[in-house]
Amino acid sequence: MFSLNESNRYYLYPYPTDMRKSFYTLSGLVTDQMGKNVRDGDAFIFISRNCASMKILHMEYGGLVIYHMKLEQGYFHVPSIDTEEGRIKVVETFWSDLVMMVQGIDSSKVRRHKRNMPATFNCNKL
Repeated sequence: MFSLNESNRYYLYPYPTDMRKSFYTLSGLVTDQMGKNVRDGDAFIFISRNCASMKILHMEYGGLVIYHMKLEQGYFHVPSIDTEEGRIKVVETFWSDLVMMVQGIDSSKVRRHKRNMPATFNCNKL
């Protein structure tokens, strides 16, 4: 339990969600609207219309888990979504973006620095 971390894949549902929805109806949104399989172990993020409530649906070892956060004041800063290409089904996001949303940081005002990715280790060069 409580196994969300940076190794998971995160998908944001880009439309307001009724927070009365629970396991089966959120799973239906994942399958029917997002085109994903809830059993793959990915985390699916849903935000309410007023952006004051968030649910994360995640399949863990024992079954489905819903993390629910409701803000007493303020709102979640949802990343900007480009909808010029028509109806968007899902937005892949990162652990760091989820953490910034939960902590109240506006990701559009954050400057990301370039990072080097290490080359793969080649045993033939030894």
